[in-house]
Amino acid sequence: MRRLGVVVACAPLVLLAGCPQNQAAAPGKMPAQAMAPALAPKPVAPAIEVAKAAPVAAPYAQTAATAQKTAKDQQLINEAEQAYQNGVNSYNAGRMDAARMYFDAAVDLMLSSGMDLKNDPQLSDEFENLLDKVNSLEMAALKQGNGFSPQLEAAPLDTADEVTFPPNAALTKKLETELKTTQSDFPLVVNDYVAGFINYFSNNPKGHAHLMASLARAGKYKEMISRDLREAGVPQDLMYLAVAESGFQPQALNRRSGAGGMWQFMPTGAYGLVRNGWFDERFDPEKSSKAYARYMKSLYDQFGDWYLAMAAYDWGPGYVQRAVMKTGYADFWELYRRGVLPAETKNYVPGIIAAIIMAKNPAQYGLDKVVSDPAVLSDTVTVDSAIDLRLVADVTGASLEEIVALNPSLLRMTTPSDMPFDLHIPVGTTATFESRMKEIPEDKRDTWRFHVVRDGETLASIATEFHSRTSEIAEENDIASGDPVDTGDELVIPVATASRTVRPEHYRTRRGDTLITVADRFGVSVEELRRWNHMRTNTVAAGRMLLVSEPVRLAPHGRVRRRTSGRRSSSHTRSSSVHAASGHTAKKKSSAKSSATKKKRTSKTKSKAGR
Repeated sequence: MRRLGVVVACAPLVLLAGCPQNQAAAPGKMPAQAMAPALAPKPVAPAIEVAKAAPVAAPYAQTAATAQKTAKDQQLINEAEQAYQNGVNSYNAGRMDAARMYFDAAVDLMLSSGMDLKNDPQLSDEFENLLDKVNSLEMAALKQGNGFSPQLEAAPLDTADEVTFPPNAALTKKLETELKTTQSDFPLVVNDYVAGFINYFSNNPKGHAHLMASLARAGKYKEMISRDLREAGVPQDLMYLAVAESGFQPQALNRRSGAGGMWQFMPTGAYGLVRNGWFDERFDPEKSSKAYARYMKSLYDQFGDWYLAMAAYDWGPGYVQRAVMKTGYADFWELYRRGVLPAETKNYVPGIIAAIIMAKNPAQYGLDKVVSDPAVLSDTVTVDSAIDLRLVADVTGASLEEIVALNPSLLRMTTPSDMPFDLHIPVGTTATFESRMKEIPEDKRDTWRFHVVRDGETLASIATEFHSRTSEIAEENDIASGDPVDTGDELVIPVATASRTVRPEHYRTRRGDTLITVADRFGVSVEELRRWNHMRTNTVAAGRMLLVSEPVRLAPHGRVRRRTSGRRSSSHTRSSSVHAASGHTAKKKSSAKSSATKKKRTSKTKSKAGR
């Protein structure tokens, strides 16, 4: 759902509405004038002239330093913007892989600059703006599907935005009778508005299909959400607010407003949901659900009414408070009848109530054939270095698609290089993960692979599969020359890549480069380079940015939502900017191999995959 800013509306209502105080950072002040260094007076110069000249040096030096820093900041911004614009051009031309590469390059330039992105106002604003622009376009591109994350469906209420529901007295009376036997911890009501949505979700093919799909997906997270709501003191049945917000899709993103995740929080870092160039916790089902439960409880504490709390979640507490003050009615239905609510919010509350009633009575509304998706379960390991998700899949015996699905908050193909991250892996694989990961040097975990030998494989075939070298695989695993590998052997696979600051996925060509020389440099095939970069020949111009590893898109999909309301508050939006650009500098890890982590074994003692 769109989230409109509430700052203007909240200005006169700070005490009543509890609106966020979006205080801008105070401009930096020039430090107190430092004393100029002592100057040896010229023999002919009067002392007074020395006194006048001395203070001039410090401000001049400060001005020069400030100008130098400003120029350096601007150069970085220009380079990032140029990379972003290249991405836009590729996007408009339909070259989605190239667009993703340029977008990543733009973010990487900022993250790897070594500059203080968090505390420098100019760079902080540029970084936030860049992330917003990249996410907006990238989400739209990913809607086409990428082989790893499923395409998103519209949330059920999106399909009903422009539908009007004429009163149906007979239906309303019938529903009122049925409601008497409905068990819920949420105050349910049936009126013409709710009856209209029940009729729509029951009889409109598109509306019914979307509702069924949403309720099926709810099975993945129902138990987790229920626990979070219970701990926060929020009615269990308010989990169905996700029907309206996202259809229980953790990677849903509204292109127009930037709201994202299952609960459609704005990208402000509010409520401890961290967002940076590596991950966005709005797309983490567990962390975002806890934030939703806390926020909904705070809205109820403010308004004392669950319907008004829902309206405030959609429209913003400041706007709802103003409507209450304007009419004198702290009652959602009275505000509805008096025409002081936007059309979106007028649909929002009765639509969710309808979804709750129908979910609680599946047989009565044709939902009894819904098969709930199995609950998403995982182990969690906290890592603080860059680990390629392909390696995670290797060591846990899972598919890459499974690892991606378990970590919807990740925006990249690796975990962050310089901050802790809660990595989700398949249930029961923690011991295996930790044991096998010890065999990979920490500074190689973003490039190297792990492999369990299959029947019929040789070192040569394995080297070809992973674009490695037979000699290096043998050396790293202490395999004697000419000694064969056996089925079940566990091998560390060194993968040669060029040095990189953040990711090894792109390379800017130099004079004399061809696809053949680039392929050899990065251990890939010419055919792969041509396919990844949409090229037909082996010639390449100097200065071109090439993808040098298989592109995998991880970021959330986007969806266009039709809205009749021209305003949408940043409900879930308090601008407590916890944008955690704490990952601006990459850790420097030693390239030396540790004897404790390097795998040493003879052909007679190769370990077998018994897990």
